Amino acid sequence: MTLTLLVPEVKDIQYVGATLARLARPGDLVMLTGPLGAGKTTMTQGIARGLGVKGKVSSPTFVIAQIHRGTQLDLVHVDAYRLSSAEELDALDLDSTLAESLTVVEWGAGKVEMLSDERLEIVIERPEGDAGLADPNDLSELSDDAERTLHIRPYGARGRELCEALADAFPDGHVNAPSENTD
Repeated sequence: MTLTLLVPEVKDIQYVGATLARLARPGDLVMLTGPLGAGKTTMTQGIARGLGVKGKVSSPTFVIAQIHRGTQLDLVHVDAYRLSSAEELDALDLDSTLAESLTVVEWGAGKVEMLSDERLEIVIERPEGDAGLADPNDLSELSDDAERTLHIRPYGARGRELCEALADAFPDGHVNAPSENTD
């Protein structure tokens, strides 16, 4: 089973993340994959908000891993982009925090699968190339609010449980975050 969701705006990616956070339990592992600028960190920010994390959540590219304390559950946010192997990831000792936190790994394909057989893998696709851009190689012209497609693949019973709950939350496959009331 692969769940496909269409997310028209950045706020919708964050909404999926916040929804996932409400479903999360200690020990859950989420792997985020997609090109630069796809929305991996944006999704993680939504997850953090859903977990009650206070403060800014940014990509931990240079520190590799950050722990954010949440009111619901702690978030371990990992950016595996600079890691060249599973052995380098193993040196971070993530398995020591995995059982008590929600662990989200950006750029983890081929590196984090050994952490758990129970996980969600979310591939974020964003329009690229000649999608009507003056310069097809200049993605800076692409709006942050360009529609994305999320492909959510579950692994193990817990992964299936999370994926089914997300399918129930977004039954038509389209995500439209409710407007935030600023009153």
